[in-house]
Amino acid sequence: MYIQLLYMKELESVIKTQQKLPVSRATIINVMFSNNWVKDELIGVLKPYDLSLEQFNVLRILRGQKGQPINLQDIQERMVNKMSNTTRLVDKLILKGFVQRTICKNNRRKVEIEITDSGLKTLKEIDPKIDTAEQQITTNLNESELQQLNTLLIKLRTQN
Repeated sequence: MYIQLLYMKELESVIKTQQKLPVSRATIINVMFSNNWVKDELIGVLKPYDLSLEQFNVLRILRGQKGQPINLQDIQERMVNKMSNTTRLVDKLILKGFVQRTICKNNRRKVEIEITDSGLKTLKEIDPKIDTAEQQITTNLNESELQQLNTLLIKLRTQN
């Protein structure tokens, strides 16, 4: 209980409020604050590669295809951030030479996207840096706490 009060005081201090927050509001603010902190850490890793988190997500989705093309709709369904403009993201990755777009031979209305060798090479370079950042971000939590946090976040998102 003491630790909970300590964390609530820390959150109230960060957002500079004198008002005691209801625990539901504090939780929402804490999740949002933590999300921004994690994103900032990962963006810092990707900055030298001129990649956004969303572009990085697209590249990992394409790598997961193991050389098989995928259409824009399927990429969109797999995105972590569903609000992303997948077409714009792919266009930027094409300009960087990380992906290529082709017209499907069987259905000329279907556009297929696949990762290039340059995209794969860049991911191979970024992967250990992202792994290190993820380890640093979660360093204060042990394996059991990480599993519990994942369980609680899934429970939070699961509505009746």
